[in-house]
Amino acid sequence: MTVRRAQRLRVSAADGLLAGVRQVASPNCDERPLGAVPELIVVHGISLPPGEFGGSWIEALFTNRLDPNAHPYFADMAGAKVSAHFVIGRDGAITQYVPVTRRAWHAGQSLWCGREKCNDFSIGIELEGTDERPYEAAQYDALADLVGALRAAFPSLATAPVVGHCDIAPGRKTDPGPAFDWSALALRLEQQAG
Repeated sequence: MTVRRAQRLRVSAADGLLAGVRQVASPNCDERPLGAVPELIVVHGISLPPGEFGGSWIEALFTNRLDPNAHPYFADMAGAKVSAHFVIGRDGAITQYVPVTRRAWHAGQSLWCGREKCNDFSIGIELEGTDERPYEAAQYDALADLVGALRAAFPSLATAPVVGHCDIAPGRKTDPGPAFDWSALALRLEQQAG
């Protein structure tokens, strides 16, 4: 087995920005409730239209510029106000949409360990993918590096769980789906720690 050397990413605890990645400001965010800090990392899967990768549709969705007439699937999404802190493309490239210090609107109605409104205390990371198609090695690498950087910047995330959207909204959401290899992520996180 080859040990992967983690890319050194750095998140500023002051402004919540990840250095060296593309930044696109989403209006779909707000301040966290008073005293709330990130304590949970939520992994999502997204493709727009479903099963198609690349293009600008995810960015258009997160910046309220998605044309509902551009694809039949988009009609049901008209007016949706959603975002995530980060999106990791199929090639492992990371784009940040919301500073970690702010609340992104990624989880919707959700519950974790008896706490509702997971957006208040979580970081949302979207992986470009679907429930059924395997995610790319570059995405697992980038995700592990990002989780490491978040944990290094925020003490509240040092031992924070990494869960799927399906774990905080069971019955309502299925992503990142059965195609997501949790053991691949765990191995990369172990290699970082070791």
